Amino acid sequence: MRGLIIKLIGGLYTVKVENELVECKARGKFRHLNQSPKVGDLVELNDDFIMEIEDRKNDLARPPISNVDQVILVFSATQPKISYSLLDRFIALITYNNINTVLVVTKIDLLSEDELSSLKEELRYYDSVLDIVYTASLNKIGTEDVAKLFKDKISVLAGQSGVGKSTLLNSIAGLDIKTQEISKALGRGKHTTRHIELIEIEGGLVADTAGFSSLDFDDMDEVALSHSFSDFFELSHDCKFRGCLHLNEPKCKVKKLVDEGEIPASRYDNYVYFIEEIRSNKRY
Repeated sequence: MRGLIIKLIGGLYTVKVENELVECKARGKFRHLNQSPKVGDLVELNDDFIMEIEDRKNDLARPPISNVDQVILVFSATQPKISYSLLDRFIALITYNNINTVLVVTKIDLLSEDELSSLKEELRYYDSVLDIVYTASLNKIGTEDVAKLFKDKISVLAGQSGVGKSTLLNSIAGLDIKTQEISKALGRGKHTTRHIELIEIEGGLVADTAGFSSLDFDDMDEVALSHSFSDFFELSHDCKFRGCLHLNEPKCKVKKLVDEGEIPASRYDNYVYFIEEIRSNKRY
């Protein structure tokens, strides 16, 4: 039987096989292979044991989940304001893991029309990097657009505490899931690497996880980072030197567009800071 792992508690896996849920364990051979089945894995079952794990299209360590279709970054328009350093860090790490990124901006009802227009202008450049949805959960603004994102996908939500992730999900799925159930199912600090689950919402599966517990670049080098800034990577074909890192190289297209104001200076500054962070980590 072929199925999808949707839950892991301790060493017990729940696998969805068509419309049935099967509880099973993993064969001992995986320990010898230094491999463990994860939530999100497509697996072959036999006699209540996981026999084989199909190839993964991506594989996250923190949170421990595989085959993610998208990470939905939830940032609030205010309280707290958007941190562009954190936003750029998330985007780079998610891109590096070959996962699509969507930005959901919450609490836009707390802004005046002028403030909202100003925020959209600030984020205008990011429209070329990822899809952006503006929402006000309590007023049901934009929530239908977010709900459509879940269909037929495995999603992970990420963002700072206080940005309104639970409120957003309750606004979308409130007719089916009570507030306290969403709070319990989608992240209130009770998670460990031993407990992760996929919850069905709006025709898709949303990861029951507190989100990314590590936002460092330990697995990346400078070249990988330059590729993970996908907008910079696309422009690198117009740089004078092949493999340009957009730092001190002459006739760099990225630096030219930064100087001309076409690329936000903050995004470029964050990129340089991340490069230095990677280099610093290599020294230790």
